[in-house]
Amino acid sequence: MAFRVLTPCQLPLRISLFVMSLTVYAVLDTTSAERRLKFVTVLYRHGDRSPVKAYPTDPYQESAWPQGFGQLTQDGMRQHFELGQALRQRYRGFLNETYNRHEIAVRSTDFDRTLMSAEANLAGMYPPNGSQVFNPNITWQPIPVHTVPQEEDRLLSFPLADCPRYDLLMNETKNTEAFLNMTTSYKDFLDMLKNYTGLKDTTIESVWSIHDTLYCEAVHHMRPPPWVTPEVMEKLRTLKDLSFQIMFGFYKQEEKSRLQGGVLLEQILKNISEAAAPSSKSLLKMMVYSAHDTTIVALQSALNVFNGKQPPYASCHIFELHQEDNGSFSVAMYYRNDSTKDPYPLMLPGCAQFCPLQDFVRITQPVIPMNWEKECQVASNIKDTEVIIGLTVCGCLLFILIILLLAVLCRQREQTDGYRHVINEGDDHS
Repeated sequence: MAFRVLTPCQLPLRISLFVMSLTVYAVLDTTSAERRLKFVTVLYRHGDRSPVKAYPTDPYQESAWPQGFGQLTQDGMRQHFELGQALRQRYRGFLNETYNRHEIAVRSTDFDRTLMSAEANLAGMYPPNGSQVFNPNITWQPIPVHTVPQEEDRLLSFPLADCPRYDLLMNETKNTEAFLNMTTSYKDFLDMLKNYTGLKDTTIESVWSIHDTLYCEAVHHMRPPPWVTPEVMEKLRTLKDLSFQIMFGFYKQEEKSRLQGGVLLEQILKNISEAAAPSSKSLLKMMVYSAHDTTIVALQSALNVFNGKQPPYASCHIFELHQEDNGSFSVAMYYRNDSTKDPYPLMLPGCAQFCPLQDFVRITQPVIPMNWEKECQVASNIKDTEVIIGLTVCGCLLFILIILLLAVLCRQREQTDGYRHVINEGDDHS
């Protein structure tokens, strides 16, 4: 057997390569071992839907859509079923293979399209298996989705209403030089839209609905009117994206965030912090929010990671809480806005991809409201109707008390007069 003798130059090279291989392996092995996933928060937009309304001259009114305006389509159902499967695959080994009510909680806004999106998503995440199959002909199982009435939603439905300070900020935004210059530059285009659509008012912040209607119709292969050219659609898309920036940024973004997206961010950080608490005994591993494009924009604006574009259907913002091998915790964010690609990392400005939890909380503190009602300059939590009802009830009770008091006084007077009359009669007889 022949042996090849290494030259003095080759020997150190071989040793170096061997050491490098061991180093790379050790680093990879350490990386996988030092970080464990502990908790996940998912916020997604509903799937494809019909337009929320039509403009007056639109040839396709509500009757043109099988379920009417603002409803999830079958395309939307498929989009969320696919997202559910993707989440299932991403968190395989972290979540139980079969549905466990202690591991996942789902909350939705009180809209048909978000509720149905959540249900389609869960169908993709948790196809029934084994004892969970209640009908062999149905590869689906019911999983709860929680919600609150629209008028009571203070977590997911943005922009939040009944906030006078936010309304004032929006008025100030519309009076900034940058906004007024844009209005001037788009004046002819906005006037053209008014003539063709039959709308009484077309503004930079309101024409998103025209784009939305035309976009939905194009996706569902409805022929557009002759005035809807590619150039018109591109301008509408630009203005539509701009309207999202105006709503949650553009001017005094930090304060707007405290009144809007910071409210949701506060709840998300509260959930994450509870999951990281040493005393935590919660079995919850994933919190899911089914909402809207404005919800994602409000949250991403508060985090200062918004890319300036409307989140597409079934887009998904993910927070992951990881525990390092030294016991500390870090937060990583990902954004999925393309179903053909894996979610890409989002970095909180001023921090690393795996941002230490305490740094994440510290950096985002300026956009977390201390007292939302006070910062919104809400005059009173009591509604005018409740005040009127309360005053009316008090008035009625006061009136009844006065009547009772008068009755008691009259009765006492009658008894006194009767006693004196008896005494007098006794005196006369004596």
